[in-house]
Amino acid sequence: MDVSSWDGTLSPHEFSIAARTLAHEWKRFNPAFPPWTWVPSQNRLGLASHNVDGYLTLEKLCIHGGPSEIHMPSQEEEVYEEIYTEKEELVDNATLVESNSCELHFYDFHIVYSAAYRVPVLYFRVYSIDGQPLVLDELKDLPACSEKLLLESKWTFITQEEHPHLNRPWYMLHPCGTSEWMKLLFSSDASLAKKGVVVELYLVSWLSVVGQVVGLTIPFELLNCLKSSLLSCCKQDAG
Repeated sequence: MDVSSWDGTLSPHEFSIAARTLAHEWKRFNPAFPPWTWVPSQNRLGLASHNVDGYLTLEKLCIHGGPSEIHMPSQEEEVYEEIYTEKEELVDNATLVESNSCELHFYDFHIVYSAAYRVPVLYFRVYSIDGQPLVLDELKDLPACSEKLLLESKWTFITQEEHPHLNRPWYMLHPCGTSEWMKLLFSSDASLAKKGVVVELYLVSWLSVVGQVVGLTIPFELLNCLKSSLLSCCKQDAG
């Protein structure tokens, strides 16, 4: 891929490659954290194809209500525990992030390919322990920097749209400026432009930016190690 003439988008096939790379690296660096799971698309009669064979999900991420962030803890932090309840299966096998409040909110995140924009889109929903969905005004879990990021951002905003695979309303970070800033991100690194590793790095790099809005952060060592590994493989192939 010639990054100098690249428009910052992905084909459906490239999205699938990037998605599997993200899921693999996430699990490798964060084995105690809920995994990103690839969900195959279901062909539905009368509906147009999404032109991609699936999407990524990270579900039942639990956080106490209050002004705290969803974060990526180190492996040494003992912040995880299984939640069991006889009343709701909703909280089974969920992950708990400690905070100072007793109110629990559950987050589901989906990374879906947009055929219109040819880029990934982050969809999310939030619900209470009884399964009731929460609206944006009720969300006190988002990072303190989210409002500032969204107000100053020229590349995204939170909106509510129908989930393209589930046909239900979900919140999403609008992808209107994604291709532009992804092109800028990769074109600034000459080593990536020459070695053609953009596809494998795409979703990891993308989530390291958009995830900040909802408190999901990519460990620096994940991105750095993946980049080094890909460039090393390219060097060996060239040799």
